[in-house]
Amino acid sequence: MLSKKTQYAFKALTFMAEQKHVGPFLIAEIAEKKKIPLKFLESILLELKKAGILNSKKGKGGGYYFNAAPSSINLATVMRLIEGPIALLPCVSLHFYEKCSDCNEKKCGLNKIMIKVRDKTLSILENQTIADLVTH
Repeated sequence: MLSKKTQYAFKALTFMAEQKHVGPFLIAEIAEKKKIPLKFLESILLELKKAGILNSKKGKGGGYYFNAAPSSINLATVMRLIEGPIALLPCVSLHFYEKCSDCNEKKCGLNKIMIKVRDKTLSILENQTIADLVTH
């Protein structure tokens, strides 16, 4: 299940992508329009900036804006940044792999099925972008 933090990140990014102008966008405006707690949104946008997804401008006319086109930012990138692993088990994660202490992966049926789940999930999330979240 997606955490509130990830849901808010996607809501904020979708709001930014929906706008007719390219930004910068005030945190307060995004928070108000998308009903996201301001302090929580500040930390989310800062995290997205540190990862290079967003950039910011200080002062009058400042705010956050996309560092790249929304059509070039896939959902898997954002999810990994906010949520961590996309895989349901650590032993099948591509970026956060950990061996299960009580399991032999070569003989584990659950491992084999979770690899298939991971691959199907990734094939969707890696091929959908922030721009795809925008509904007109």
